[in-house]
Amino acid sequence: MDSIFNSLTTKMLSVSTSDHASVVSLNLFVALLCACIVIGHLLEENRWINESITALLIGLATGVVILLISRGKNSHLLVFSEDLFFIYLLPPIIFNAGFQVKKKQFFRNFVTIMAFGAIGTIISCTVISLGAMQFFKKLDIATFDLGDILAIGAIFAATDSVCTLQVLNQDETPLLYSLVFGEGVVNDATSVVLFNAIQSFDLTHLNHEAAFHFLGNFLYLFLLSTVLGVATGLISAYVIKKLYFGRHSTDREVALMMLMAYLSYMLAELFALSGILTVFFCGIVMSHYTWHNVTESSRVTTKHTFATLSFLAETFIFLYVGMDALDIEKWRFVSDSPGTSVAVSSILMGLVMLGRAAFVFPLSFISNLSKKNQSEKIDIKQQVVIWWAGLMRGAVSMALAYNKFTRSGHTELRGNAIMITSTITVCLFSTMVFGILTKPLIRHLMPHQSTTTSMLSDDNTPKSLHMPLLDGEQQDSFVEFSGSHHDVPRPDSLRGFLMRPARTVHHYWRQFDDAFMRPVFGGRGFVPFVPGSPIERSTHDLSKP
Repeated sequence: MDSIFNSLTTKMLSVSTSDHASVVSLNLFVALLCACIVIGHLLEENRWINESITALLIGLATGVVILLISRGKNSHLLVFSEDLFFIYLLPPIIFNAGFQVKKKQFFRNFVTIMAFGAIGTIISCTVISLGAMQFFKKLDIATFDLGDILAIGAIFAATDSVCTLQVLNQDETPLLYSLVFGEGVVNDATSVVLFNAIQSFDLTHLNHEAAFHFLGNFLYLFLLSTVLGVATGLISAYVIKKLYFGRHSTDREVALMMLMAYLSYMLAELFALSGILTVFFCGIVMSHYTWHNVTESSRVTTKHTFATLSFLAETFIFLYVGMDALDIEKWRFVSDSPGTSVAVSSILMGLVMLGRAAFVFPLSFISNLSKKNQSEKIDIKQQVVIWWAGLMRGAVSMALAYNKFTRSGHTELRGNAIMITSTITVCLFSTMVFGILTKPLIRHLMPHQSTTTSMLSDDNTPKSLHMPLLDGEQQDSFVEFSGSHHDVPRPDSLRGFLMRPARTVHHYWRQFDDAFMRPVFGGRGFVPFVPGSPIERSTHDLSKP
């Protein structure tokens, strides 16, 4: 009995100690998040430092302090978990990006974005894999098989769309923002799909049939992920429009929108699809239909709630990456050969730059050939900015690297430790250097960009409560409701269709949307009058003398 009692007491003490350590860790992280917010506010007008870099620096400083306190034994409080990243932190970031994106710019450049995000990621992955295969043979590191090399290509082909969102401004540079951000979302999804496919495919028996099967599976995942996101968004719009929860409680409206958004991501994970694409297109659909079916108070609440969750998740990710960069366990493996670690990091950084250049400039050239309007073409300065802004690597690369080269966040082999430390080095260097210099680069190459392109951006997003989100037409959609269709001319010939394909598709989509979609799923101008509805206040104001 005494032995059993002693055993139970020991287990209870260990659990108590573990719980206490978790509470201490969470308290410190909350305090650091508060510090990031305060310091980010104080540096708001700084042209060099953005909030992601601020969080990285605070994380690095905290890691140094913990390293000194623990006398070189530990530098972080929580073990990095890809589940924590992919299930809890990434969904609010991607959803909010889709919820507040300027859709007119995004879909006007949809083909270019898909080419950059899908084809470009494959080209970049190929260049990085081939380069790693050639250079790693000459270095004294572990022997990597074909699956490891291809996984390295997928890991470092993933751009950091989170940091890009903070570097570029949607209002000042709408074209660049839509291209770089849209490519970043598709790129992340493509990288994850490629990585998972590489992990699951038998690479020892490659043939033409396996290649076609891989391509078909890739397209299947892309299409089904997009359809699932659109379907979930439409269901939320239809349910809220028909039942109209706002007449009784705006809390139910907000809760349902948040849960449906998260449900779309988890359904994609359940069916082994791309949750990134699913939740992104769910955000677009919900902002186009669902957001207009709720009360005005719910609109304000959801707008700020989604933005706040996204902001906290972004800050948490960069804070942890900065803190985990000094994990002594991983650096101990490479301490005997620092030159090798530096060489691997330098090679990977060079391959990242080469791999991105290999698709940005050729695909931009091809895209320009299909555009007749000079203002819609991507000039060389914009191409340089797109190439530069996409060089940053961040949490997606970190999560994939940990998934491939660690077990439960711990490294056991020297070669794996070198890849983890190299990934950390590349992420820190690219975010710090490229992130700091992106704003000055944009101002140097395009000093008048904000004045010449801001008129092209659409304020018809959830960021503006005065002109609620429809599909990015700004006031032209309102003109169309009043009976005027002069803003988008109907083509009178096949030649007119070929000369203005984007505007033509946009024209027919708006006709279909007005005639069939919005009467069923709601949206601006199609919200039924119910006491307490979003249009009650405006109707009351109009009835005043």
